[in-house]
Amino acid sequence: MDLHLPFGASLATETVEEFASYALPISGWKKGRFESIWAEGAFTQQAWRVSASDKTTLQLLDPLREQLIEAGYDVIFECDAASCGGFDFRFETEILPEPNMHIDLGDFRFLSAQRMGEDKPEYTSLVVSKSSTTGYIQVTNLGRVDTQPTPLTTSTKGVQIPDALDPGSLSYTLENKGSFVLDDLEFATGSSALSGEDFATVAALADYLNNNPERKTALVGHTDSEGSLSGNVALSKKRAASVVKLLTGKHGVSKTQVTAEGMGFLAPARAT
Repeated sequence: MDLHLPFGASLATETVEEFASYALPISGWKKGRFESIWAEGAFTQQAWRVSASDKTTLQLLDPLREQLIEAGYDVIFECDAASCGGFDFRFETEILPEPNMHIDLGDFRFLSAQRMGEDKPEYTSLVVSKSSTTGYIQVTNLGRVDTQPTPLTTSTKGVQIPDALDPGSLSYTLENKGSFVLDDLEFATGSSALSGEDFATVAALADYLNNNPERKTALVGHTDSEGSLSGNVALSKKRAASVVKLLTGKHGVSKTQVTAEGMGFLAPARAT
């Protein structure tokens, strides 16, 4: 089966073993333990990240639960952070490490499910959590007949390439080329004020920086050739500062990760 994640989800990391054992939680943490099913078989564990500033952990989990049920799985156990057991449950459960899989101890959800395969049971667990802007989804599969990872697609219409592998995406371009043009920004002539707050490239850059807190970037503003050089350099730096303000104010990017610079008309962003 293929689980369809929200549009724009990207694979952060994956672990695959031909044969492994896994303690599948089937209860919350109580009196120093949780109940579990000890399962053995082909093992796949993936961590996915998705832009989720407007979604709750329940909204992220619910469509995945429905897909599992439609695929013949029975939900064995489901809990939120409090009913799971908070800190103890999280650290006694097999979770992929940060920064690929982030768990907010006060806001996460867990689900375990099973179905009968061709010759033995198959088990799946989901762990969902989020930061202020990013959702984190861990999918664990065990007991499948095949030993290859099941591909998780990220589109409501066909398969989308994860950002990390898409040569046209912002994250791929930054990692491989070092720069990316935010080509959907709009400024009035002679103004440093953005025409709005919703720009796909800014959201993508925010997601990249929030998911990679060790990364830093310089926003470089540009202008046309009208007016003096000194005035245009000042204006271009103010334009870059407007983008920095949007990243840190609306999207929660750390101020230590972004700086504003201006080139005026000395280095055109594109040919005219």
